[in-house]
Amino acid sequence: MSGAALAPARPALSGRVGLVAAGLVVLGEALWLVARLPGAALVSDLGAVAVASWATLACVGVARRHPTPLRRFWTLLAVTMALAALGRTVWTVERLGGMELPHTPLVGAIFTAGIVAGAAALLSSLAAPHTLVGQVRTLLDGVIVGLALIPICWLVVFRDVAAADLADPLRTFALLYPMFDLMQLTILVAVAGPSRRRWRPLTAIGASLAIRAVADTVYVSLYAHGSYTPGYPIDVCWPLSYLLIGAATRYPPPADCDGGDETAEPPLPPWWRVALPYLPVGGAIVAVVLARRPTGQTPHLIFLGMMTLLGVLALRQGLAANENLRLVARLRRLAYCDQLTGLPNRLTFNRRLRRALRDEVPVAVLLLDLDGFKQVNDRFGHASGDRLLASIAERMRNAVGGDGMIARLGGDEFAVLVDGDRPVPPERLAERLLAVLQPLPGEEDLGVHPSASIGIAEYGAHHTSHTDLLRDADIAMYAAKAAGKSAYRTCTPALREEAVSRAELIADLRRAVDEGQLHLEFQPIVDLATGTVRSAEALVRWRHPRLGVLQPAAFLPLAEETGLILPVDRWVIQEACRAAAAWRKHAPEVTVAVNIAAAHLRRPDLIDTVTTATAVAGLSPHALTLELTESALIEGSEAVLDRLRQLRELGVGIAIDDFGTGYSALSYLHRIPATELKVDRSFVARLDAEDPRAYATVDMVNRLAAAFDLAVVAEGVETGAQHAAVTAIGCLQGQGWRYGRPTALPELLAALTPVDVTH
Repeated sequence: MSGAALAPARPALSGRVGLVAAGLVVLGEALWLVARLPGAALVSDLGAVAVASWATLACVGVARRHPTPLRRFWTLLAVTMALAALGRTVWTVERLGGMELPHTPLVGAIFTAGIVAGAAALLSSLAAPHTLVGQVRTLLDGVIVGLALIPICWLVVFRDVAAADLADPLRTFALLYPMFDLMQLTILVAVAGPSRRRWRPLTAIGASLAIRAVADTVYVSLYAHGSYTPGYPIDVCWPLSYLLIGAATRYPPPADCDGGDETAEPPLPPWWRVALPYLPVGGAIVAVVLARRPTGQTPHLIFLGMMTLLGVLALRQGLAANENLRLVARLRRLAYCDQLTGLPNRLTFNRRLRRALRDEVPVAVLLLDLDGFKQVNDRFGHASGDRLLASIAERMRNAVGGDGMIARLGGDEFAVLVDGDRPVPPERLAERLLAVLQPLPGEEDLGVHPSASIGIAEYGAHHTSHTDLLRDADIAMYAAKAAGKSAYRTCTPALREEAVSRAELIADLRRAVDEGQLHLEFQPIVDLATGTVRSAEALVRWRHPRLGVLQPAAFLPLAEETGLILPVDRWVIQEACRAAAAWRKHAPEVTVAVNIAAAHLRRPDLIDTVTTATAVAGLSPHALTLELTESALIEGSEAVLDRLRQLRELGVGIAIDDFGTGYSALSYLHRIPATELKVDRSFVARLDAEDPRAYATVDMVNRLAAAFDLAVVAEGVETGAQHAAVTAIGCLQGQGWRYGRPTALPELLAALTPVDVTH
C-alpha cells in the first residue's frame, strides 16, 4: 500500500492510541488513589496534567480536520484544556513548594480563564444562537442557575462552617467552582436545542461538565469541613472529565455543519428548556429563608449572591422584553405587509377600506390582475415570477404615489384604494398603471412581462358594505379581460346585472342534472349516396324553469369554466347510449356520436365512464363515437393519447370535430387514433357562393382523410347546392338541416327511413 494511502489513516490511528493511553492513565490513577498508595497527591496532579495536555492536542488536531464552522468551537475547547493543564501544573508546583492547597491569585486566574474559554466554546457551537442578543441571553441563563445555587450550597455545605474559615476571599472564591460548572452545563443544555439533531460530542462534553460539577461539589464540601487532602479518590474525576472531552473529538462533524437550511422554521423548545434558568430560583428563595441566622442576619455571601441574582434576572427580563417587542413588530409586519413586494396585504387593504367607508368619504377601488402571469411561472419558474412581481409592484407603487394606497391581495392580484379628496380620478390612475406596466426595453423580446386588466368601482348608494364594492371592481376587471386585456373598465349597472345573471345561471346549472332539466336532441348523419341515416349526433338542451329551452352555446361555456361540464358530459354519454340501444332495435347499424369536453378528455375516469354507460345500456362500444375538437386534442398529453388508444381498442370511434378551425397539423393526425373527420360548417357554408377556396379546402380535407383512412362528415349542409358540392367532392356522409333538424328520440325513430337527397 502506498504512503499516500496510509497518510489519512495516521491521524485516526494516533488519536485512537492517544485515547487508549489517556484512558489507561485515568484507570491507573483511580486504582492508585483508591488503594491509597504512596505519592497519591503527585500521581493525582501528574495524571490530571497528562490527560488535560492530551485533550488539548486532540482538540487542536480535530480543529484542523473539521470544516470551518467548527474550528472556533474546537479551538476554544483546546484553549480550555490548555488552561486546565497549565493551572494544574502551577497548582502542583506551588503545592510541592510548601503550600498544602495553593488557592493563589495565579491559580484562580488561570482556572477562571479556562471557565470563560469553555463557556465561549459552547456559545460558538453550531447549535448556539447566532445573534449577540441570543448568546448573551444564553449566558445569562447559565449565570442565573449558578447564582441560584449559592444559597442552596450554603444551606447544604457551609451552614455549620465558621465565618472565620471563609474570611479569605481567595478561599471563598474557590468554593464557587461548582457554580461555574453548573453555569456551563446550563449553557450546554440551552444551546443543544431541538432545532437540529443532537451532535454526540455535546453529549460527551455534557457528561464531562456533570462529572466536574460533582467533583467540585464534593471537593468544596470536604474542603469547607477541613477533611480534604491532596490525592483523595475524588481527584480522579477531573482527569476523567478531560478524557471525555478528548473522546468527543473522535466523532465526525454533523451532516449539516454548513449551517443547514437557515430558512426552515425551528421547532418550539419544550417548556422545561424555557423554564430551566428559573427553576433553581425557587429553591434559592427557600434556601435564603432557611439560611438566616438566629439573629436574623443573612450571611454576606448569600446576600451578595442574591443581590447579584436579582440584577442578572432584571437584565435577563429586559432582554426578554426587548425580544418580545421585536417579535411583536415582526408579527405585525407579517400580519399586515406582503413579504414578497413589501406592499400592504389584503388584511391591511380591507381595514383601510372599511375605515374609509365609516368616515363617509368618497371611495373608489381599482382591482388589478396581471394577464398571462401563469405562463411566466410555467416558463421561467416561480423564482423568476417572484422577481417579476416585486419589480412590477415597485413600478406600480411609484405610479400611484400619494394618490392612493396600493396593496397586493394575493398571487398576481393587486388593488388600489382611493379615498377622500381625489386630485386624480380613478380612471387617470388606471391609465398611469397601464402605462407603467408597458414592457421595458428588452422585456418584450424575452416574453416575461405580462399586461394587466383593471376594474374600477366607486362606492355608491347601491353598496351596503366593502364586499359589494370589491365585487363590483371584480366584475369590471373581468370585463376588461373579456375586452382584450391590457385595459380598464368601470363597473356599470349593465355590467353588474350581467354578472348577477351569469352567477344565477351557474347556480341553476348546478341543479339542472339532478333535477332532470337536461334533455337530448339528435341530428341525423346520412349517407350522401343513398340518404340512409347512418348515425346521429346527441345534442344537449336545457329546459330552464324560467328562461325556457336553452341551446348549448348559452350554458356549455359556463359549464366548462366552472367544472360542471363533467357531470353534464357523464349524463349525456349515459342517455345517448340508452337512446342508441333503442334505435339499434329498429336499425342495427345505426351509431351515436357524443361531444366530449377537453376537461373530460384529461380525466383518467373517462374510460370507466364510457364502459359503464355502454354496459348499463347494453350497447356495443362500436356503436359509440366520441367527438373531440382540434384544440382539445392538440393540447393533449401522452396520457390523453394513451386514453384515446384504449378507447379505440374497445371499439369506440374517435371523431375530430370542426376540423380546419383549430390548430390543424398533419403531425398530430399520425398520433391520434381518429376514425373520422368532420368538416367545419364554415367551409361548407361558402360552397353556396361557389367559393373556389372553400371548394378546394373541403376537397383537400376529403383527400387527406382518404390518405389516413378516415371517414369524412360534411357538417352544416343546409341547401341543395351545398349537398351537390360535397357529394361531387366525394364526401360520403353529411349532417345539417338539409337532412334533418335536431329532434327528440321518438321523432328520430321515425326519421330512420332514407332521406330524399335529390331535392
